[in-house]
Amino acid sequence: MYAPLSYSFHESPKSVSPSFHSFPVNKQPIKRVNFGGYEMESSRPCTNCKERTLISDHDGHVFCSSCGSVQVQGFDNFEHYFGGIDGPTGTNVRTGSGSTHNFKETKIKHAKQTIENITSSLDFSPLKTDEVRAMVETITKGEYGQGDWFPVLIGACAYIVMRKANKSLAHVEVADKVDCDVYELGRMVKRVVQFMELKLPEFDLVDSFQQAVQTSFVAVSVDEDKIEKMLKQGIFLVHCMMKWYLTTGRTLLPVVVAVLVFVAQLNEVNVWIEDVAMELHVAVATCKSRYKELLECLVKVAQVLPWGKDITVKNILKNAPFVLQYMELMSHPVPE
Repeated sequence: MYAPLSYSFHESPKSVSPSFHSFPVNKQPIKRVNFGGYEMESSRPCTNCKERTLISDHDGHVFCSSCGSVQVQGFDNFEHYFGGIDGPTGTNVRTGSGSTHNFKETKIKHAKQTIENITSSLDFSPLKTDEVRAMVETITKGEYGQGDWFPVLIGACAYIVMRKANKSLAHVEVADKVDCDVYELGRMVKRVVQFMELKLPEFDLVDSFQQAVQTSFVAVSVDEDKIEKMLKQGIFLVHCMMKWYLTTGRTLLPVVVAVLVFVAQLNEVNVWIEDVAMELHVAVATCKSRYKELLECLVKVAQVLPWGKDITVKNILKNAPFVLQYMELMSHPVPE
């Protein structure tokens, strides 16, 4: 037998000031019916079947006696789950011995280590490395970064730091160290220059040639006097090529390779244009084109010599000392 039905009404006390917990879901009073040990809420329908057969158990859970679905509690039955004065539990994630893991500090640490690795591979001094780090920090506003774009940014800053110091650093070499495309690196360099509002100095072809000579003959046992002679001849030829407009609108490092190979062969130092081009990270085909243009220009200059008609691209090296001597004499004005 079912227990006798008894009805009761529950309303919010009017004497209590309104608050977040005192507002019922429905403005009408909720009618509760005692049914078999459970209280039936007959004032609102089930959210699933829309029948007014909601039952509330002794723990306060409400479910439908028709379809069995559990009902979501409204604000009238709201219960907070906050802890005591120490706040809610289970919201802090701790690792290791209990210290809070700081993601930002770890990211910055790894970013600085990446800068160290890339600048070290480019043989940067500690001072230049600090300049690269400061530039990266300025651009990222101290946030540094991570991902594939970050090494490209470091490479661009490294290139700009060297350019500001009038030092040569090939795009290809930097792109190889940061594992990106040359054009991608070039775009990043342009963006950094615009963002920092920099005006880079013109590419110093003479300084680049001097550095190339010093680095290319390290493994080769060449007398210092001979290196000094090659430097003097090469610097003169570099100025001549600039005067002949062989450097206008072109990549300049192939010109350095062409002049270096020519003066080395002139002084009987065995070097190959492929090796020098690879060492300076320049396209071999472009270097060969600049080398051919250099020989052709020297042949044209040699035509004024008494035996100039016999001088060709094939034998210009044998006659180069006389041609260079003539060019040096013509480069100095005769005093009146």
